[in-house]
Amino acid sequence: MFQRLPDRRGSITLLIDGAPIAARPGDTVAAALVTAGIAPLRTTPVSGAPRAPYCMMGVCFDCLATIDGMPNRQTCMVTVREGMRIERQNGARSLP
Repeated sequence: MFQRLPDRRGSITLLIDGAPIAARPGDTVAAALVTAGIAPLRTTPVSGAPRAPYCMMGVCFDCLATIDGMPNRQTCMVTVREGMRIERQNGARSLP
């Protein structure tokens, strides 16, 4: 669906649910996941409906994921870095 223009800056590696994907330096996590064909990122707590990045500017909260152990991060607002760990969020979180 999405297609990238050639880039000579190289790539970095992220882990999404333990699987490696390539991303470009300077991309947001949401952009890296969308271009890798990864969706949905989460399911809603009440109905379990799938959600994926929508607005790409931090307004809608449909792109929430756990990034490096911190839940409910807006992936469209976080810039990728080497070795970043991203986990999808399914349903409601349990409280400690």
